[in-house]
Amino acid sequence: MYRPPSEAGSLIIQATIGCPHNRCAFCSMYTDKKFKKRPLEEVIEDLDTALETYGPEVRTIFLADGNTAALPTASLVSIGEGARERFPDLERITVYGSAKFLVAKSQEEWQLIGSAGITRIHSGLESGDAVTLEQIHKGVDPEAAVRAFNHVMDADIELSVYLMVGVAGLERWREHAEGSAAVLNRASPDFIRLRTFVPRPGTEWCDRWQRGDLTLLDAHQALEETRLLVEFLDGPTMLLSDHVTNFLDVNGRIPDDKQMMLATIDEALEWTLESFRPPTERLIHLGL
Repeated sequence: MYRPPSEAGSLIIQATIGCPHNRCAFCSMYTDKKFKKRPLEEVIEDLDTALETYGPEVRTIFLADGNTAALPTASLVSIGEGARERFPDLERITVYGSAKFLVAKSQEEWQLIGSAGITRIHSGLESGDAVTLEQIHKGVDPEAAVRAFNHVMDADIELSVYLMVGVAGLERWREHAEGSAAVLNRASPDFIRLRTFVPRPGTEWCDRWQRGDLTLLDAHQALEETRLLVEFLDGPTMLLSDHVTNFLDVNGRIPDDKQMMLATIDEALEWTLESFRPPTERLIHLGL
């Protein structure tokens, strides 16, 4: 079971199994699963079991698996209301939801879902570069991503968007950084979370790297890409590097902390490559 790093302390309730898109060229998380919506009564039963096991003090819940936002509105509302009834101190319920599924519900539906307690969506943009999005089979182009993100934010749902440093390789790093900033300036989410691309064996993007058609970024190149992204971002948003794959923790609020973050990156660019985590090639079989 997979969950965002920021949900490490959350109660995980499995509302769906697998991912309804399941075509991303870099991802192998759900390739052995067929997407399935769990029966509502089973999810509610899991909430009861969690209440018996952990007590009513649960503060945050993550509804797994990938793209649980694809559940019917009525199901999400029932799950949210059921969780809030059992856990009175609940602060948030979160789900994964990629852009192509966010626009499948109306803004009024998202408002109902938010009122039921599901108030944050984690969404993988990965890149704002149109060429890269098409190549990784993300299922959206930059314009569609902008529409989808604004769609849910206008319904007062918190949005946490993920970017994948290095996913475009050395070949398109600049287009990747500038395009991502352009999308996120037009649909500025509450959080932007960075994670660095590590090839997963058996995926199309790993095969592309092994053929020599994709060049992995070293630490300095990844920081140059991140620097360009930060430089072009307008905000307001919170940028976080909360993932073990990243070469450097770059965290701060845009635009308030932009100069501080750029200075942090510039200082790190003076370090030797040996000062950073091991090269990405050595992480490939760790399942990160």
